[in-house]
Amino acid sequence: YLARKFFYLWAKITFGQVLPSKARCLYDQKILQKTFGEWKEQWTVCRERKLSLRADNHCRHLLLNLIFKAWRTYVCQQQGKRNKYYVAESHAKRQTLLRTWQHWLVYVDVQRTKHGMQSVALAFRKRSCLRISWAVWRRQHYQKSSGHKMSILALQHWAQSLQFRAWLQWRELYLHTQNEKQKDTRAVTHHQHWELRRCMGAWLGYLNLHRAETRQNELAQEFHRSRRLRRCFSDWQLAWERRRRMRAHGRDLEKQAARIALWRAFAHWKHYVVLCVEEAQQRELAEKHYKCHLLVLQKYWNRWKSRL
Repeated sequence: YLARKFFYLWAKITFGQVLPSKARCLYDQKILQKTFGEWKEQWTVCRERKLSLRADNHCRHLLLNLIFKAWRTYVCQQQGKRNKYYVAESHAKRQTLLRTWQHWLVYVDVQRTKHGMQSVALAFRKRSCLRISWAVWRRQHYQKSSGHKMSILALQHWAQSLQFRAWLQWRELYLHTQNEKQKDTRAVTHHQHWELRRCMGAWLGYLNLHRAETRQNELAQEFHRSRRLRRCFSDWQLAWERRRRMRAHGRDLEKQAARIALWRAFAHWKHYVVLCVEEAQQRELAEKHYKCHLLVLQKYWNRWKSRL
């Protein structure tokens, strides 16, 4: 007991109020606290990095989804345009075939009438004795009929050549000018209708000299029907053009929104990179300061041990 008492007195006089065991315990606690603080900072940085990676993946997924939706809308629009083009082409072919069939029926009626007239003339020639007058009349009738046939064939060939030429011009303009498709289509259809109406007027003027008044009513009804059809087609073209412009405006808005989202993501990423660089610099400065502090502590600790 006395030895322990004098040992404690000697330790207080030598080392002061703090014993070496307490100093060593306090030193270990400080090192543990600093180590835990560094580990906590590293864990926080790793967690923030994981959250940033997850946010980048989510943004990339949303951008890819928007791009896929825009591409699917564009494909549907192209398919709808292609179907409408096929429907318009088939409708034009049907209209051409219908008009050709009507012209052919009229031509057959005229030929039947002419054949009947020729049979009557032959019967009259058999009953009469004026062979010279019959020969002269037959020659004149043949010349008139041949001239009439040639004029009808020339008119039909001219109308078909005009239709075919207008169709080729419209197709070339459609292939070379996709941006102004509706204007070119309207101009070509107007030109075709104008040419067909002009040919129809000439043909009707020629036939009105040899037909009755009942045919005029039918032609008037047909003209009224074609005019109403042209008006409906022009209204449909205007509506389709308006819808196409609205869809193009929607696509532009979607592209602009995508660009704004990309710009925002790039700005956030740039700000994050700047923060990471600053944090790395601060971490380096903290490590340097901590190393200097450890060197100072080690120096004083060595001095204290040497002194002890």
